[in-house]
This record gives sequence, structure tokens and C-alpha cells, in this order.
Amino acid sequence: MGQINWDELKKEVPEWFRDAKFGLFFHWGPYSVPAYQNEWYSRNMYCGGLEQNKYHVETYGELHDFGYKDFYPMMKGEKFDPGEWARLAKRAGARYAGPVTEHCDNFSMWDSSVNPINSVNYGPKRDVVGECMEAFRKEGIRTLATFHHQWLWGWFMSTDNEADVYNPANEVYYGPALPLETNRYIPYRYPDEAFCRTWRDKVYEVIDKYEPDAIYFDSRTCIIREDYRYAMADYYYRVRGMKEGIITYKQEDFPGDIGVYDIECGKFSRPRSFPWQSDDRLEDNITWCMVQNPKYKSAGRIIHQLCDIVSKNGNLLLNVGPYADGSFHPDAVAILEKVGDWLSLNGEAVYATRPYTIAAEGPTIVEDENYDKTKIEEQIKKGGAADVHSETLTAEDFRFTTHGDTIYAIAMGWPEKGEFQIRTLREGGPCQREIKGVSMLGSSRPLEFKRNSDSLKVKAPANRPCTYAYVLKIV
Repeated sequence: MGQINWDELKKEVPEWFRDAKFGLFFHWGPYSVPAYQNEWYSRNMYCGGLEQNKYHVETYGELHDFGYKDFYPMMKGEKFDPGEWARLAKRAGARYAGPVTEHCDNFSMWDSSVNPINSVNYGPKRDVVGECMEAFRKEGIRTLATFHHQWLWGWFMSTDNEADVYNPANEVYYGPALPLETNRYIPYRYPDEAFCRTWRDKVYEVIDKYEPDAIYFDSRTCIIREDYRYAMADYYYRVRGMKEGIITYKQEDFPGDIGVYDIECGKFSRPRSFPWQSDDRLEDNITWCMVQNPKYKSAGRIIHQLCDIVSKNGNLLLNVGPYADGSFHPDAVAILEKVGDWLSLNGEAVYATRPYTIAAEGPTIVEDENYDKTKIEEQIKKGGAADVHSETLTAEDFRFTTHGDTIYAIAMGWPEKGEFQIRTLREGGPCQREIKGVSMLGSSRPLEFKRNSDSLKVKAPANRPCTYAYVLKIV
């Protein structure tokens, strides 16, 4: 193709995405069968010296006898119910959602003509993406397709020369044999034309068949040749005319003005002028898929994270991984329902809001955080993801959002002395206008307040309307 002009693809982020604030996605694939440590099992089982390799050989046998392809028939998905997934997403308060469309393992979760290794020909024998998209739309939820398949370049290359990935008969499952160094984050040998073409055609097929409202690309998309990345974006936005569609990307994999910047497990210390997204996991283990002994973050932790992100002009895309049979752990369901209960009462301060002049107040310092190249390279070397620092917010911490002339001050706890004190809204502070009234979402009566040069003091109601965080509505 001729000169690449990314400027032709510049676009405003659609209002629906800016208003949505909260989304869900679901890591589900053959890696959900061993459910050991994390979703990188498909790669790490082939890397001698890593725990997953040792576990695999001890549990399933040598790599030339039992390879990743042999998990396919074990992923039966007998409890997969796309309607239940959609109802869970709606109950949780998510406004956009979707399954991982293809992870790094060449297993497409849709009815694909481009890739015979897909969820209709193998595993559950179901069009997972298609069924989920239909179910989500019936619940009024925008749809999301997530792509991680650029990682396939070198993903399966093994330290064991006898591994099944090197058998030419298995190329359809794993791709052609490549030098072992191609499994690095930025390899010396970039993907060849055939790989880039297939990468693009998989995305084309999903766009054509399902028209997702948002397309998420995981990191390492930068190794795909630029003309193929451009052609994909051009096809989505202009050829197919997805004017309300949006691409999300990581690092510097796409130019900033053509999509939404995503920071994995990330946060900003201050509001950003541009809409952004953080994708993170409900799982409190360092995994994005179901594992043998799952544990989950608390509802309060997720709610505080959501409020912090939204106050800074971001969206939270939260992951939860189902079992290999397609069902969810009851603890995960219960936590998501608690998040949904909070949003059903307090969503006015979240959905369709915009940042206030100041995003945050309080003693807890939140620093910029991103799962960057350094952390990715550490994960590749050690086989497990690095943990990401997370602050604990207190009752003295507030997050601010706005809708029109209304200011929402979200308190991250209940004041011990029965009075909220908000310095940001003091007389002579950033809020120059008169404050006419204060109420708490979920509480029927107006609240008593006093405003002076020190702070806005608001008397808490006698009863708490909810738990985790409390929204003061200021008019």
C-alpha cells in the first residue's frame, strides 16, 4: 500500500464509551482446563525450568505425548450459558462486555473460516463470541472483542526439541516452528507477511460477523507490520463504517488519536484530558483465568478502584475467568453482585459523568502505574506476572465527578465523628459557586452543611444507605 496516513483515522471517542465507565471481559480458553497458576500456561508449559512446565510433565506427561492441543477436548463448556453471562454483566453494572476473542494460543473463540482451530470445531463446539454478543445486546450491553493473538508469534516455541510444537503435523495448532528467541516481547525476527495477514484477517472476520462496539488489543501489537495495523483500523472505522466503534490499545502500539489508551492494571495520579481505560482483574491471585484455588478482590476494593479511575476520566474494564465448563465461581458472582448493588444506588455519580477540576482529596497518595514493557519482560522471564501496587483508600479520601452543574463527592469510608469534611469545596477554593444543597444518594433527606474557608462540613445521615463508599450530591 502507499503512504500510511494515520491522521485520516483520527476520531473522537464515542459518547457511549465515555459514559459507560465500567466493562467486563472473560478469559476463557483451553488454558482454563489445567487452571494452574495463570493463563500463560499454554506458553510456560513448554519452557523448561518454569513451574508450569514441571507441573505439566508430572500431571499430564511429556510434551511430545501431551501437548496444549490435547486440552481442547477437555474444555467441554457444558455449563456455558451466554444468557447467564449477560445477566451477570448487567447485574454487575457493566455497560460493555465480551469474552476474550482469541488469546495468545491460536484458539479462536468464534466460528472462524480463517482459523480452523476454533471453539466450533474443538472444545465446547460453540460460537462463543457470537452467542455472547447476541446475549449481551439483548440485555442492552455494548459488545467488546479482545485480541491477544499477536503474541502467537513465538508463543509455543519450546526448550524441549521433542515437544509436539515442532512436529510439522501440528503446525495447524501452533503455527510454524520459529527460532526460540521469537518468544521475547520484542524479538529480533518480527512476524513475516503470512503471520501479519492472518492476524489482520482474524480481526476482519470478527468485525464482519459480529460488529463489536469496541475492539481491545493487548500489548505487543507493535510487532505487527504497520500497514497491517493501519489496514485493520481503516477497515473497522471507514470501510465498515463503525462510526460508534472504538479501538483500545496499549503502550505505543497505535497513534494516540485513533483510539483509547489502555493501561493494564494501571492508574493515573491526576485526571487526564483524554478518555482512557484500565483493564484489571477481579482475581486476587496474579492470574486472568480460573485457577485451582481462586481468590478474589473485595467488592469495596473494586468500587474504590472504579471511583478513582472514573474521577480521572477513565473506564475500568474488569476481568473474571470462568471454569473450563463455562460457569463462574460463586464467590466471583457474589462480589460482582455487590458491585452492581452499589452502582444501582450510586451510579448517578459514575455513569455519564465527567471529571471535576480536582479529582481527589485525602491523605492516600496514588501514583501513576502501568504494566509496562519492563514488567512484561519480567513476566516472560519468570513465567508469572509481576504484582502491581494498590493503595488502600480511607474515609478521609474523596473522589469527585460532575454531571452538568452537579458535583459528586464520593467518600471512601464513613466518618468516625459523623461529619464529612471536604477541603476541596471550601469557600475560596476551586469551587467558586454557591452551594445550595447537599444530599446523599440513597438517603431521602437533605443534609445539614456548613461552608467556611477551611472546608465544606456535611453532617452524615443517621443511617448508612450502603457500604464501601458514600456519594454526596452537591447542587
